[in-house]
Amino acid sequence: MSSFRQFKYVKRPGNEEVNEEHYKLEEVPIPTIDDLQDGEILVKYIYFSVDPYMRIQQSSKNTWEEPFPLNEVQGGGAVGKVVLVKNSDENNNNNNDDNSDIKVGDYVYSYTGWTEYCVCKGGSVTKLDPESHLSYALSVLGMPGRTAYFGLLENGNPKEGETVVVSGAGGAVGSIVVQLAKIRGCKVVGIAGNPDKIKYLLDDLKVDAVVNYRNYPTALEMKQALADVCENGIDVYFDNVGGHITDAVFELINLKARIIICGQISQYNGGLDNPELGPRFLHKILYTRSTIQGILARDYTHRMPEMIEQMSIWINEGKVQYKETFIDGFENLPKALNSLFHGFNVGKLLVRVEE
Repeated sequence: MSSFRQFKYVKRPGNEEVNEEHYKLEEVPIPTIDDLQDGEILVKYIYFSVDPYMRIQQSSKNTWEEPFPLNEVQGGGAVGKVVLVKNSDENNNNNNDDNSDIKVGDYVYSYTGWTEYCVCKGGSVTKLDPESHLSYALSVLGMPGRTAYFGLLENGNPKEGETVVVSGAGGAVGSIVVQLAKIRGCKVVGIAGNPDKIKYLLDDLKVDAVVNYRNYPTALEMKQALADVCENGIDVYFDNVGGHITDAVFELINLKARIIICGQISQYNGGLDNPELGPRFLHKILYTRSTIQGILARDYTHRMPEMIEQMSIWINEGKVQYKETFIDGFENLPKALNSLFHGFNVGKLLVRVEE
């Protein structure tokens, strides 16, 4: 009997970086058509998402939900190809939501995690256009795109002529945010630390300035670096990183500034279970009557069609471009997740396997 692999999350990282020792690679028999119930499909996956939020879920404390349970397949988005369909109604006319129009050979998106194969209800997956850029369902037209689109445009509400600062600007979400801010006619300042990301931001995405945070290891130094390129202060700050970078930004915010907290990746290794004591900045919010808004992509899942329609227009018009970084090999998923905390990727990081 043929088998497939899946990664189970078996050990909490604590103060450590997440890596292979926190996962167990298991082999499981590949289901046959006889193993499926009516309305179920079997999907073989070819693209897997790795995202910083996975590390948040590994905290021992509650976040937006309870900690991700041990000994379960690591959750995450994936894109794959349907290889089996079980449907007793050959004409598919029984109007059962579990029996969608999914056929063998179709490509689908599902939130099924780090598993090479998975049995799904036909109505639980999203069918993809086979002529489309399939991996975009995990990137610019997926969760990162949704986060950037609604996070910036609805919560940040950038206005023409304002200054928008984006930390983690070369990553999956940040590289979209900077482009949306440019579409809105803003001055855009990105913060990044990878030379490839900095080049991409300046040469391809045409941001107005980039601050290399590695050159400014303290909040005081970062404040001065930002002040040099944000001559008129900061109106919108889209934060993916936290730490001393964000501490510095609060010193430069304008009246009625909007601060969007999307991520705090600098704090995920150890800072979740034992948070650092940062500067007390709430008086700055008082003086400037600014707002701080946390955002989660899941709050906008029901509005995906709205985002996809507009983002697709901008992509086709060349107003939004997107890069993806691929790591090949299912066995490299834990290493790929770890690499997010070292700034390896430009744009969205994906693990790819042969179809």
